[in-house]
Amino acid sequence: MKNKSLVLAHLLMISLLITILFVPGNKEVETSWPFAVAVIIIEIIFIINLLRHKKRPGYHADLMIFIWLILLLWEIIVTKLNLLHPVLVPSPENVFNVFATQYEVLLTGVISSMELLLIGTVLGITLGLFLGLIVGWVPRLRHLFYPIAQVLTPIPPIVYAPYLVALMPSFRSASALVIFLGIFFPTFLNMIIRAGSIEKEILDSARAMALSNWQMVTQILLPYVLPSVISGLKVTLTTSIMLLIFAEMMGATSGMGYFIINYTHYANYTNVVAGIILVGIVVTILNYLVTKIQQHTIKWH
Repeated sequence: MKNKSLVLAHLLMISLLITILFVPGNKEVETSWPFAVAVIIIEIIFIINLLRHKKRPGYHADLMIFIWLILLLWEIIVTKLNLLHPVLVPSPENVFNVFATQYEVLLTGVISSMELLLIGTVLGITLGLFLGLIVGWVPRLRHLFYPIAQVLTPIPPIVYAPYLVALMPSFRSASALVIFLGIFFPTFLNMIIRAGSIEKEILDSARAMALSNWQMVTQILLPYVLPSVISGLKVTLTTSIMLLIFAEMMGATSGMGYFIINYTHYANYTNVVAGIILVGIVVTILNYLVTKIQQHTIKWH
Protein backbone atom coordinates (compact mmCIF):
# COMPACT_ATOMS: atom_id res chain seq x y z
CA MET A 1 0.00 0.00 0.00
CA LYS A 2 2.83 2.40 0.91
CA ASN A 3 4.66 1.67 -2.36
CA LYS A 4 1.47 2.30 -4.33
CA SER A 5 1.05 5.67 -2.60
CA LEU A 6 4.64 6.63 -3.43
CA VAL A 7 4.20 5.61 -7.08
CA LEU A 8 0.93 7.54 -7.31
CA ALA A 9 2.53 10.65 -5.80
CA HIS A 10 5.37 10.61 -8.33
CA LEU A 11 2.99 9.92 -11.23
CA LEU A 12 0.84 12.88 -10.23
CA MET A 13 3.93 15.10 -10.10
CA ILE A 14 4.97 13.99 -13.59
CA SER A 15 1.42 14.51 -14.87
CA LEU A 16 1.42 18.00 -13.40
CA LEU A 17 4.71 18.90 -15.08
CA ILE A 18 3.51 17.59 -18.43
CA THR A 19 0.27 19.53 -18.07
CA ILE A 20 2.13 22.72 -17.20
CA LEU A 21 4.73 22.57 -19.97
CA PHE A 22 3.08 20.79 -22.88
CA VAL A 23 -0.72 20.99 -22.67
CA PRO A 24 -2.10 24.17 -24.29
CA GLY A 25 -4.48 26.26 -22.22
CA ASN A 26 -7.37 28.65 -22.80
CA LYS A 27 -6.03 31.24 -20.38
CA GLU A 28 -3.06 33.41 -21.21
CA VAL A 29 -0.19 33.20 -18.72
CA GLU A 30 3.03 35.14 -18.39
CA THR A 31 5.39 32.14 -18.22
CA SER A 32 5.15 28.53 -17.06
CA TRP A 33 8.73 28.04 -15.88
CA PRO A 34 8.48 29.43 -12.32
CA PHE A 35 5.55 27.10 -11.60
CA ALA A 36 7.43 24.13 -13.09
CA VAL A 37 10.52 24.99 -11.03
CA ALA A 38 8.38 25.23 -7.89
CA VAL A 39 6.98 21.75 -8.59
CA ILE A 40 10.49 20.35 -8.96
CA ILE A 41 11.63 22.02 -5.72
CA ILE A 42 8.63 20.56 -3.86
CA GLU A 43 9.43 17.12 -5.29
CA ILE A 44 13.07 17.40 -4.16
CA ILE A 45 11.94 18.32 -0.62
CA PHE A 46 9.54 15.37 -0.75
CA ILE A 47 12.33 12.97 -1.72
CA ILE A 48 14.65 14.33 1.00
CA ASN A 49 11.92 13.79 3.61
CA LEU A 50 11.38 10.26 2.33
CA LEU A 51 15.06 9.48 2.75
CA ARG A 52 15.11 10.96 6.26
CA HIS A 53 11.94 9.21 7.40
CA LYS A 54 12.13 5.80 5.81
CA LYS A 55 9.96 4.26 8.51
CA ARG A 56 6.97 6.47 7.66
CA PRO A 57 6.96 6.91 3.88
CA GLY A 58 3.20 6.48 3.61
CA TYR A 59 2.42 9.65 5.57
CA HIS A 60 4.59 11.80 3.31
CA ALA A 61 3.19 10.13 0.20
CA ASP A 62 -0.39 10.86 1.26
CA LEU A 63 0.46 14.50 1.85
CA MET A 64 2.15 14.82 -1.54
CA ILE A 65 -0.77 13.13 -3.30
CA PHE A 66 -3.05 15.75 -1.78
CA ILE A 67 -0.73 18.63 -2.77
CA TRP A 68 -0.26 17.38 -6.35
CA LEU A 69 -4.02 16.88 -6.77
CA ILE A 70 -4.75 20.42 -5.59
CA LEU A 71 -2.13 21.90 -7.93
CA LEU A 72 -3.24 19.71 -10.83
CA LEU A 73 -6.90 20.68 -10.40
CA TRP A 74 -5.93 24.35 -10.08
CA GLU A 75 -3.89 24.12 -13.29
CA ILE A 76 -6.54 22.28 -15.30
CA ILE A 77 -9.60 24.22 -14.15
CA VAL A 78 -8.05 27.70 -14.23
CA THR A 79 -5.30 27.69 -16.86
CA LYS A 80 -6.27 24.94 -19.27
CA LEU A 81 -10.08 25.23 -19.19
CA ASN A 82 -10.44 28.81 -17.90
CA LEU A 83 -13.65 27.96 -16.04
CA LEU A 84 -13.36 30.33 -13.07
CA HIS A 85 -13.37 34.09 -12.61
CA PRO A 86 -10.41 35.52 -14.55
CA VAL A 87 -9.53 38.09 -11.87
CA LEU A 88 -10.54 36.47 -8.58
CA VAL A 89 -8.90 33.12 -9.38
CA PRO A 90 -5.47 33.68 -10.95
CA SER A 91 -3.57 30.96 -12.76
CA PRO A 92 -0.86 29.12 -10.81
CA GLU A 93 1.69 30.14 -13.47
CA ASN A 94 1.11 33.83 -12.81
CA VAL A 95 1.04 33.32 -9.04
CA PHE A 96 4.39 31.52 -8.95
CA ASN A 97 5.82 34.02 -11.41
CA VAL A 98 5.40 36.61 -8.63
CA PHE A 99 8.10 34.75 -6.67
CA ALA A 100 10.43 34.93 -9.67
CA THR A 101 9.86 38.59 -10.53
CA GLN A 102 9.16 40.18 -7.12
CA TYR A 103 11.40 38.11 -4.87
CA GLU A 104 13.17 41.20 -3.52
CA VAL A 105 9.88 42.75 -2.36
CA LEU A 106 8.75 39.44 -0.88
CA LEU A 107 12.06 38.90 0.92
CA THR A 108 11.98 42.42 2.33
CA GLY A 109 8.45 41.78 3.58
CA VAL A 110 9.47 38.51 5.25
CA ILE A 111 12.40 40.19 7.00
CA SER A 112 10.17 43.02 8.21
CA SER A 113 7.56 40.54 9.48
CA MET A 114 10.15 38.41 11.26
CA GLU A 115 11.52 41.46 13.06
CA LEU A 116 8.05 42.32 14.36
CA LEU A 117 7.33 38.70 15.22
CA LEU A 118 10.62 38.31 17.09
CA ILE A 119 10.21 41.51 19.09
CA GLY A 120 6.59 40.92 20.09
CA THR A 121 6.85 37.18 20.73
CA VAL A 122 10.15 37.12 22.62
CA LEU A 123 9.19 40.05 24.83
CA GLY A 124 5.71 38.59 25.40
CA ILE A 125 7.02 35.16 26.40
CA THR A 126 9.93 36.49 28.49
CA LEU A 127 7.98 39.06 30.50
CA GLY A 128 4.93 36.82 30.77
CA LEU A 129 7.09 33.98 32.03
CA PHE A 130 9.06 35.84 34.69
CA LEU A 131 6.32 38.21 35.86
CA GLY A 132 3.82 35.36 35.94
CA LEU A 133 6.10 33.21 38.08
CA ILE A 134 6.84 36.06 40.48
CA VAL A 135 3.16 36.96 40.82
CA GLY A 136 2.17 33.31 41.12
CA TRP A 137 4.70 32.68 43.88
CA VAL A 138 4.00 35.75 46.04
CA PRO A 139 0.48 35.30 47.55
CA ARG A 140 -0.25 39.02 47.87
CA LEU A 141 0.67 39.68 44.26
CA ARG A 142 -1.27 36.61 43.12
CA HIS A 143 -4.48 37.77 44.82
CA LEU A 144 -4.04 41.21 43.24
CA PHE A 145 -3.11 40.36 39.64
CA TYR A 146 -4.76 36.97 39.04
CA PRO A 147 -8.32 38.41 38.71
CA ILE A 148 -6.98 41.17 36.43
CA ALA A 149 -5.21 38.63 34.22
CA GLN A 150 -8.37 36.53 34.05
CA VAL A 151 -10.31 39.51 32.73
CA LEU A 152 -7.70 40.78 30.25
CA THR A 153 -6.49 37.46 28.80
CA PRO A 154 -9.68 36.51 26.90
CA ILE A 155 -9.91 39.97 25.26
CA PRO A 156 -8.49 39.73 21.71
CA PRO A 157 -5.61 42.19 21.35
CA ILE A 158 -7.06 43.34 18.02
CA VAL A 159 -9.67 45.16 20.12
CA TYR A 160 -6.91 47.46 21.33
CA ALA A 161 -5.51 47.98 17.83
CA PRO A 162 -7.28 51.25 16.86
CA TYR A 163 -6.36 52.82 20.19
CA LEU A 164 -2.77 51.60 20.00
CA VAL A 165 -2.40 53.05 16.50
CA ALA A 166 -3.42 56.44 17.88
CA LEU A 167 -1.32 56.03 21.02
CA MET A 168 1.97 54.74 19.64
CA PRO A 169 4.41 56.88 17.62
CA SER A 170 4.25 54.62 14.54
CA PHE A 171 2.19 51.84 12.98
CA ARG A 172 5.15 49.50 13.38
CA SER A 173 5.42 50.04 17.13
CA ALA A 174 1.64 49.62 17.44
CA SER A 175 1.88 46.34 15.50
CA ALA A 176 4.65 45.06 17.77
CA LEU A 177 2.58 45.97 20.82
CA VAL A 178 -0.47 44.10 19.48
CA ILE A 179 1.66 40.95 19.11
CA PHE A 180 3.20 41.48 22.54
CA LEU A 181 -0.18 41.80 24.27
CA GLY A 182 -1.52 38.73 22.50
CA ILE A 183 1.38 36.63 23.79
CA PHE A 184 2.00 38.27 27.17
CA PHE A 185 -1.38 37.90 28.88
CA PRO A 186 -1.96 34.17 28.12
CA THR A 187 1.63 33.41 29.17
CA PHE A 188 1.31 35.58 32.29
CA LEU A 189 -1.94 33.91 33.38
CA ASN A 190 -0.64 30.42 32.63
CA MET A 191 2.51 31.01 34.71
CA ILE A 192 0.48 32.28 37.65
CA ILE A 193 -1.58 29.10 37.55
CA ARG A 194 1.49 26.88 37.09
CA ALA A 195 3.36 28.52 39.98
CA GLY A 196 0.36 28.02 42.24
CA SER A 197 -0.05 24.34 41.32
CA ILE A 198 3.52 23.15 41.83
CA GLU A 199 3.78 19.80 43.65
CA LYS A 200 3.93 19.93 47.43
CA GLU A 201 7.01 17.68 47.53
CA ILE A 202 8.98 20.19 45.44
CA LEU A 203 7.90 23.06 47.69
CA ASP A 204 8.86 21.18 50.85
CA SER A 205 12.32 20.44 49.47
CA ALA A 206 12.80 24.07 48.43
CA ARG A 207 11.71 25.40 51.82
CA ALA A 208 14.13 23.04 53.52
CA MET A 209 16.95 24.81 51.65
CA ALA A 210 15.69 28.22 52.87
CA LEU A 211 15.66 29.75 49.39
CA SER A 212 14.78 33.40 48.85
CA ASN A 213 11.82 34.36 46.68
CA TRP A 214 14.13 35.18 43.75
CA GLN A 215 16.02 31.89 44.12
CA MET A 216 12.71 30.07 44.30
CA VAL A 217 11.56 31.65 41.04
CA THR A 218 14.80 31.22 39.11
CA GLN A 219 16.07 27.90 40.50
CA ILE A 220 12.86 25.96 41.20
CA LEU A 221 9.85 27.42 39.40
CA LEU A 222 11.58 28.36 36.13
CA PRO A 223 13.05 24.89 35.47
CA TYR A 224 9.69 23.41 36.51
CA VAL A 225 7.61 25.36 33.94
CA LEU A 226 10.16 25.75 31.12
CA PRO A 227 9.41 22.37 29.47
CA SER A 228 5.71 23.23 29.20
CA VAL A 229 6.56 26.64 27.73
CA ILE A 230 8.80 25.05 25.11
CA SER A 231 6.27 22.31 24.32
CA GLY A 232 3.63 25.00 23.76
CA LEU A 233 5.76 27.03 21.35
CA LYS A 234 3.79 25.85 18.31
CA VAL A 235 0.55 27.17 19.77
CA THR A 236 2.33 30.40 20.67
CA LEU A 237 3.75 30.60 17.15
CA THR A 238 0.31 30.14 15.60
CA THR A 239 -1.10 32.94 17.74
CA SER A 240 1.86 35.18 16.94
CA ILE A 241 1.51 34.67 13.17
CA MET A 242 -2.21 35.49 13.24
CA LEU A 243 -1.57 38.63 15.26
CA LEU A 244 1.35 39.57 13.02
CA ILE A 245 -0.67 39.38 9.80
CA PHE A 246 -3.54 41.35 11.32
CA ALA A 247 -1.20 43.94 12.81
CA GLU A 248 0.51 44.50 9.46
CA MET A 249 -2.88 44.99 7.83
CA MET A 250 -3.68 47.90 10.16
CA GLY A 251 -1.48 50.37 8.34
CA ALA A 252 2.06 49.07 8.09
CA THR A 253 4.20 49.91 5.07
CA SER A 254 5.99 46.57 4.83
CA GLY A 255 5.61 42.93 5.79
CA MET A 256 3.68 39.92 4.57
CA GLY A 257 0.33 41.18 5.85
CA TYR A 258 0.91 44.55 4.21
CA PHE A 259 1.76 42.84 0.91
CA ILE A 260 -1.54 40.95 0.97
CA ILE A 261 -3.80 43.84 2.03
CA ASN A 262 -2.07 46.34 -0.27
CA TYR A 263 -2.68 44.29 -3.40
CA THR A 264 -6.19 43.42 -2.24
CA HIS A 265 -6.98 47.14 -2.44
CA TYR A 266 -5.77 47.12 -6.06
CA ALA A 267 -7.69 43.90 -6.86
CA ASN A 268 -4.37 42.26 -7.82
CA TYR A 269 -5.37 38.80 -6.64
CA THR A 270 -2.39 37.18 -8.31
CA ASN A 271 -0.15 38.92 -5.79
CA VAL A 272 -2.65 38.30 -3.00
CA VAL A 273 -2.56 34.52 -3.57
CA ALA A 274 1.23 34.65 -3.84
CA GLY A 275 1.33 36.48 -0.48
CA ILE A 276 -0.90 33.85 1.12
CA ILE A 277 1.37 31.08 -0.20
CA LEU A 278 4.38 32.99 1.14
CA VAL A 279 2.81 33.11 4.61
CA GLY A 280 2.25 29.35 4.41
CA ILE A 281 5.89 28.77 3.45
CA VAL A 282 7.16 30.95 6.31
CA VAL A 283 4.85 29.25 8.82
CA THR A 284 6.06 25.83 7.64
CA ILE A 285 9.71 26.84 8.10
CA LEU A 286 9.03 28.33 11.55
CA ASN A 287 7.16 25.19 12.62
CA TYR A 288 10.13 23.11 11.48
CA LEU A 289 12.52 25.26 13.52
CA VAL A 290 10.27 25.08 16.59
CA THR A 291 10.10 21.29 16.24
CA LYS A 292 13.90 21.14 16.18
CA ILE A 293 14.08 23.33 19.29
CA GLN A 294 11.61 21.05 21.06
CA GLN A 295 13.50 17.91 20.06
CA HIS A 296 16.81 19.28 21.38
CA THR A 297 15.46 20.77 24.61
CA ILE A 298 12.72 18.36 25.69
CA LYS A 299 14.04 14.82 25.72
CA TRP A 300 10.64 13.14 25.88
CA HIS A 301 9.17 15.19 23.01
